[in-house]
Amino acid sequence: MSTHGPSIDSAQYWDEAAAGWKRRAQLLREYAAPVSRWLVDAIDPQPGQRVLELAAGAGETGLLAAARVAPGGVVLCSDNSRAMLDAARERAAALGVENVEFAELQLEWIDLPVASVDAVICRWGYMLVSDPAAALRETRRVVRPGGGLALAVWDALTRNPWAAVPGAVMRERGLIAPSVDGAPGPFALGDEQRLRALLDHAGFQEVRIEAIDLVEEHGDFDSFWETRLDLSRSLHDAVLSQPAEQIAEIREAVAARLAPYTKPDGSLAIPARTLVASANA
Repeated sequence: MSTHGPSIDSAQYWDEAAAGWKRRAQLLREYAAPVSRWLVDAIDPQPGQRVLELAAGAGETGLLAAARVAPGGVVLCSDNSRAMLDAARERAAALGVENVEFAELQLEWIDLPVASVDAVICRWGYMLVSDPAAALRETRRVVRPGGGLALAVWDALTRNPWAAVPGAVMRERGLIAPSVDGAPGPFALGDEQRLRALLDHAGFQEVRIEAIDLVEEHGDFDSFWETRLDLSRSLHDAVLSQPAEQIAEIREAVAARLAPYTKPDGSLAIPARTLVASANA
């Protein structure tokens, strides 16, 4: 979603969001596990290899890969947010994972030598940058010939009501700006043809794109609402800037539109779909 706030690929945005992501780490870990496993399986990391994780967030996917490159291999866990990297360091320490390094890196200009890594993984990162074509060209530059890339981006907004519903309610009230075609955001690459073209133009080969269906489960609406506010800094700020009466109206409107995904006991099971892709350098 495009908002009136900072660019969604800015370090400041993610530094401010990091605390919420840490609070929801367990939910995210379980929810995104099928995606992380697909990405790691797609690059098939081997002992002794060097794997780069871009836009790592709390580093969950990279830490899965770390087990596969041992002994002798290393995962370079990178993000443009220092706060997110701190969360990844904490997670690695808690798991006792030692063959992982950490670096602040940008997707559109990766400060690494040519052909310096065996593979790259990136879960839900490329769609957030201003120039995904540049980011993919940079990725191709740092991957050795024959090396692999595995990425995930969200499918179209219409396939992801966890975001579409709150976004529609907020847009109708003029609290967030309408999405702009081509602007960075969670659903900017939710078109298989565009994603394939970007990978082709970046010089990748043997491109494979699939879809993974997920379900975001919550015990009640309050859990969903608090999770959304924690994970989306822009939604958090737009909602909480309103008077209490309007916040209550927004909550009620979102809850009503999520009725199709609400069970008789009040729990929610909200569908989601992500695109995953693999390619060779």
